[in-house]
Amino acid sequence: MRPARVALLAGVVALAVTLSACSEVRYLVQAAGGQLDLLRRARPIEDVLADPTTDAEVRRKLELVERVRAFAIRELGLPDHGSFLKYVDVGRPAVVWNVFSAPPDSVRLRTSCFPVAGCVSYRGYFHEADARAYAETRRAAGDDVSVGGVSAYSTLGYLKDPVLSTMLSSSDAGLIRTVIHELAHPALYVKDDTVFNESFATAIEEAGMARWLKKYGTPELADADRLAQERASAFEKLLLQTRGELETLYAQELPAAEVQTRKAAILQTLNDRYAVLKASWGGYAGYDGWFTRGADNASLGAVAAYATLVPDFLALLERSGDDIPTLIRDAAECAERPGAERQSCLRSG
Repeated sequence: MRPARVALLAGVVALAVTLSACSEVRYLVQAAGGQLDLLRRARPIEDVLADPTTDAEVRRKLELVERVRAFAIRELGLPDHGSFLKYVDVGRPAVVWNVFSAPPDSVRLRTSCFPVAGCVSYRGYFHEADARAYAETRRAAGDDVSVGGVSAYSTLGYLKDPVLSTMLSSSDAGLIRTVIHELAHPALYVKDDTVFNESFATAIEEAGMARWLKKYGTPELADADRLAQERASAFEKLLLQTRGELETLYAQELPAAEVQTRKAAILQTLNDRYAVLKASWGGYAGYDGWFTRGADNASLGAVAAYATLVPDFLALLERSGDDIPTLIRDAAECAERPGAERQSCLRSG
C-alpha cells in the first residue's frame, strides 16, 4: 500500500477516534478500508483495454466510458477531477450495501452524521455481512430496516474514483447517465442538502444525455433511454403515492395495533398496484428486486422526491445560455444561501 494511502487511512481512523464511539470507529474504519481496497486494485483503463484477456463486453463498455468521460469534460465543461481513468473488478454484485432504518410508525429515516459528508440517511458497508449485521441491530431495536446494494457512488472529488465493474452491468443508456451524473457531483456539493445535490447532478445528467443523444446517439439508444426513464418515473410515482398514504396514516392519533393493521393493508395495496403496473409493461421485471427485499417504512423512506429541483436547475441552465460551467457558477452562488433561500435563488438567478 502506498504511503499516501496509509496516511489517508490513518487520518480517517484518528478523526473517527476523536469524534465517535467505538461502533462509529469500526464503521468509519471499514469505510476507509473498503475505499482504499478499491483504489489499490484499480488498473488504468488503457492497460485493461490492452490486455488480450479482457472480456469483450467489458472492453466495449470501458471504451464507452472513455468517450462519455471525454464528452462530459470537453463538451459539457465539467471539471476534471481525475476520476474514471482506472477500472476495478469489484468481484461482487454491489460495491456497497446501504442500510436504511426507520421507526415502525414513521417513514422518516434515521440519520447518521460524519465528517465531510455531513448527515446522511443511510449507512454504507463494503461487505454485505457487515451491512446485514448492522441491520439486525436496528431490527432488534424495533425499526423497519431495508438493505440494498448500489453499483456506483462519488467521493465528491476527494479521491480519483475508478470505474467499477458493477457500473458496467447497466444498459448503455444507463451507463452514459451514470458517468455524467457521478462526474457532476464533485462540481458542486452542499452538506446536508440531498435534494439540492441530487437535483443538480440529475439536471446535468438530463442535459448531458440530451446532448449526447443529439450528437452521438442512435434511434435505438434514444428509444431504450426513453423507455427506461418512463418506467423509472412510473415506479417512483407508485412508491411516492404509498409513502404519502403511510404519512397520512401516521399523522393520525390511532392505537398502535390499528396503525399496524392499516399499514399492512397499505403495503399489500402497493404490491397489487405494482402487479398491474408490471403487466402494463408486458411483464418487465426490472423492479422485482425492490419487492423481494420487502416494502416497509425504511424502503419507502429511502424513496423521496430528491429530484424536485431539477426543473429549477434546467431553467437556470437555459438562463445561463445552456452553458454548464456558468450553471455551476450560478448554482454555487445559490448554494451559499441558507437552505430556505436556495430554491428561490435558483428561480430568480
